Amino acid sequence: MHAFSEPATAKGKAVSFQRDDFVLYRDPERFWRGEPNHTFVCRVSRVNTYVSGGVRYALLPVQGGFVNDAQGEYMRLLPPADAMRDIDTAPLNTAGAADEMTAAAMAWLTQQHQTANRRPELPASD
Repeated sequence: MHAFSEPATAKGKAVSFQRDDFVLYRDPERFWRGEPNHTFVCRVSRVNTYVSGGVRYALLPVQGGFVNDAQGEYMRLLPPADAMRDIDTAPLNTAGAADEMTAAAMAWLTQQHQTANRRPELPASD
C-alpha cells in the first residue's frame, strides 16, 4: 500500500480543457512550498498535445503573466453559468435588487440597457 493519494483523473474521467476556457489553476510548486498566492484564475491560451498522449496547457492568468506547461490535474473549469449566475437569477423587480448584484453584473446590465434603448447608428458614408 502506498502513502500517496491517487490523482483525481484516476478516479473518474479525465477532464480536458479547450482554448479560451477559464480555469482555476493551482501552482503545485508554490502550493507544496507553502508560498502564498498559489491559486488563481487563468484563461487557456494554448493546448499542447504530445505524441505520448500527454496534454499540457499554456495559461494566461487574468492578473497578468504566463504559465507554461500546466498540468490539467491542477486545473478546474470555471463554467460560464457560474460567472453569470448573479445576472441570470437577479430579482430585478424588487427595490433592493441592485444591492444584491456585483459591480460587474450592474455594469453589464447598464451597457445592455443603453444599447437596447437607442437607435442603431449606421456607419458614415464617404
